[in-house]
Amino acid sequence: MGDVGELSIIDGWVPLGIWIVGLLGFAWLIIYPRLRYLVIVVPAAIAVTIVCTVIANYVVEKVWHPFPEPIPTAVYVWGGVALLGLLLAVARFIVGHGIIQKLVTVIAGVLAISLGLAHINMSYDAYPTVDTLLGDVGAQSVSLQELDDVDTKVVPIDKWHKPSEMPGEGRILTAAIPGVKSGFDARPAKVYLPPAIFTSPAPRLPVVVLMAGQPGSPDDWLLGGQLVTTMNAFASRHEGLTPIVIVADATGTELGNPLCVDSTLGNVATYLTADVGAWAKQNLRAADTERTKWAASGLSYGGTCALQLATNFPELYPTFVDISGQLEPTLGSRQRTIDVAFGGDAAAFRAVNPMDLMTTRRYPNSAGAFVVGNTDAEYKAGVRTTYEAARKAGMDVHYSEVPGGHSFAVWSAGFRQQLPWLAKRLGIPE
Repeated sequence: MGDVGELSIIDGWVPLGIWIVGLLGFAWLIIYPRLRYLVIVVPAAIAVTIVCTVIANYVVEKVWHPFPEPIPTAVYVWGGVALLGLLLAVARFIVGHGIIQKLVTVIAGVLAISLGLAHINMSYDAYPTVDTLLGDVGAQSVSLQELDDVDTKVVPIDKWHKPSEMPGEGRILTAAIPGVKSGFDARPAKVYLPPAIFTSPAPRLPVVVLMAGQPGSPDDWLLGGQLVTTMNAFASRHEGLTPIVIVADATGTELGNPLCVDSTLGNVATYLTADVGAWAKQNLRAADTERTKWAASGLSYGGTCALQLATNFPELYPTFVDISGQLEPTLGSRQRTIDVAFGGDAAAFRAVNPMDLMTTRRYPNSAGAFVVGNTDAEYKAGVRTTYEAARKAGMDVHYSEVPGGHSFAVWSAGFRQQLPWLAKRLGIPE
């Protein structure tokens, strides 16, 4: 979409514009020349909104527990604003007269609802631009068949030379990675393939397995995480060379929380250690099969998962980047986690929990980065604690804070910040 598609919808003049048109929408929905509407309908809509918001908060946080940490209060408030816009739009549409009034009411309702939804988005920065809101990840797609048609010759990265003709940007492959060994039912992965992979011969490249949060999906890294922009920018500075990035599904569903372990909730650890590697070896000829050239990274739940892979399988994932990860894998509390996922066996939980492992094992060949938002009140202390534990366990680790809280603004910036270190560690020439 060009310049329009690149417009930020989380800062600058667009959010201000959303405020203005949203308030205008609410003004139309509230101001109606009938006293009964003003003194009965509008207060009733507000009351219903408050009741529904309180009930939603109670059900989600006290009964359902779909997420281990509480949803920010601001999300409930702005969700209530969107609901109020919907209720008022329905009421105003019913009492309105004539096609013009009803049409204006529909438009006003959309604007009022958008005010609430836009602020929920700004809480997480999940869709930072117009393009991402429309699902445009900023890259051409490529199929496995098209990859098969590319020259199969692959050379070591230190023997590869940039040809005179090479794509200027990377491409995205959408691929179903079957859980052959694990039985895990994963959603399709998104794979970033750098420009150099489309040359002949192609260089043998390291691999980064990247994971989203919970709730989440592989698409999150391409949209809110702005992965393509980050990788293309790095490629442009390194003659088209970057790691291959496999954004793998580590939850199975949008709301799933299988804890990145092998348990009654699913064999996620086996999927990420065995199935993903086997698929890459079979389908990505340029992917390095030497596991010292593989790394794990992720955001929030995915960051926790990256540390789990690094501590449980250091020979397979000796390098990791934990961005805003949890102190330990959790379903809300340690006891609930042990009861639900490990059948009440606390020893089984401790046997795979990074914090427990790092007190009893040494990791002299492992290296990692811990990144967190400087205003992330929920996760900052935990990230610092896991960093200190990793350092004491003999890992070559570093800790970094970036501006922001628990949002994609932090996660995209954090991965972008650590990519040069990560690429160097994996063997990409500087």
